[in-house]
Amino acid sequence: MSARRNGTGAASRTARRDGAAAGSAVDLRVRIGSLALRNPILTASGTFGYGDEYAHIIDLRLLGGVITKTITLAPRPGNAPVRIAETASGMLNSIGLENVGLERYVREKLPKLRSLGATVIVSVGGETPRELVRLVEALADAPDVAGFEINFSCPNVSKGGARYWAVPRRLERTLGALRRLTRRPLIAKLSPDVTSISDLARACEQGGADALTAVNTFVGMAVDLEAGRNRLNRATGGLSGPAIKPLALARCAEAAAAVKIPVIGSGGVMNGRDALEFLAIGARAVQVGTLSFIRPRAALEVVEEMTSWLAAHGHRSLDRWIGCLAGAPAASGPPAPSPALAPAPAREEVHR
Repeated sequence: MSARRNGTGAASRTARRDGAAAGSAVDLRVRIGSLALRNPILTASGTFGYGDEYAHIIDLRLLGGVITKTITLAPRPGNAPVRIAETASGMLNSIGLENVGLERYVREKLPKLRSLGATVIVSVGGETPRELVRLVEALADAPDVAGFEINFSCPNVSKGGARYWAVPRRLERTLGALRRLTRRPLIAKLSPDVTSISDLARACEQGGADALTAVNTFVGMAVDLEAGRNRLNRATGGLSGPAIKPLALARCAEAAAAVKIPVIGSGGVMNGRDALEFLAIGARAVQVGTLSFIRPRAALEVVEEMTSWLAAHGHRSLDRWIGCLAGAPAASGPPAPSPALAPAPAREEVHR
């Protein structure tokens, strides 16, 4: 991956340095349902462990939130190796929802995250609606859980994966059952590999979801010609990284246009500018995933880069930026300055 894409180049360092002093002047606060976040950057499930593993590198309180590895009722060993393969501008994974299970998560992981002051959104996954009900029921009153992301989209399991949940009526009914169990935000994480993400988004909204995550990884494949086999332990895996960003942007924009609830963008975010693109097309928050494997502090760096860019362009609040390119016309000829992207007029600046 090039220096421009992974954020390690001189331009990225300069942006962070120049905007550091002005960063505090930009109001990054957002709301996802009833959940108030200090900024719109979340860690993507499955790319940041349970969160506590990164606490010696990054102050988790400075992020919008930490979305945990997906938790299932019973512990899962995941798929057999090989489970990760690098591809052109991306990564394939076939982890298979490896996790410690509900009991150990409550006993060991949640107390650690509580001591670190993180805003914790628990990702839960189940093979059936009943399994999801049991998970949310067990965690509904946990004081350290700010919300739930329901993993309706894992491409790497044989049961209860993306294909099983790609049925609008099943999503609606399942979310309806979960809604009755908790007042905390329910975020439905959707697969991009569907005929119409709009249909699934509307079903989730009708079922009672507070927000959507668009999207999970894309199904992909890689082969080793010399060895004469697949590069993963199974034929396919989930593709992530910068290669999928244009695809993820399109799915995110489609989902955001279909519903009134907030959409969280995810897919190929490698720097602050990428995050701003998702916000501009209608996302209200953004997840950082594969980039954390490259640089463990990446999520916080994205916050810093995004803040620096907004400050440098005269923006004092994220609200004016969110959705500024939603439904924007297609390009024709040389690009013209957009009023939505122009610095905020001086008369709009106020002291708070």
